[in-house]
Amino acid sequence: METRTSGSETRVGGDGPWKTRHTRPDPTYAETIIGLYKAELIRRRGPWRGIDDVEYATLEWVDWFNHRRLMEPIGHGPPAEYEAAWHRKEDSSCSPELITPSLR
Repeated sequence: METRTSGSETRVGGDGPWKTRHTRPDPTYAETIIGLYKAELIRRRGPWRGIDDVEYATLEWVDWFNHRRLMEPIGHGPPAEYEAAWHRKEDSSCSPELITPSLR
């Protein structure tokens, strides 16, 4: 089953933890993330002394965004935990025939 949701992604049943496969970059999504980044980090913690300070702060923000930010749509947990749980579920649902290499 495949349905178009926007010009940039295709919904596919069971295809990844988010159930979407991006066929091309979504500028709206990118603008949203960049806006969050600017509002939560750049403007709030500036002025910056140099590019190194911005780079280290960006690394910390990306780590927080992926591993500690709580998201309501996925059960008030961080995205990295949700994705890891999805992969564990998918790995356990594989049949042994798919995991064991065939010598035939």
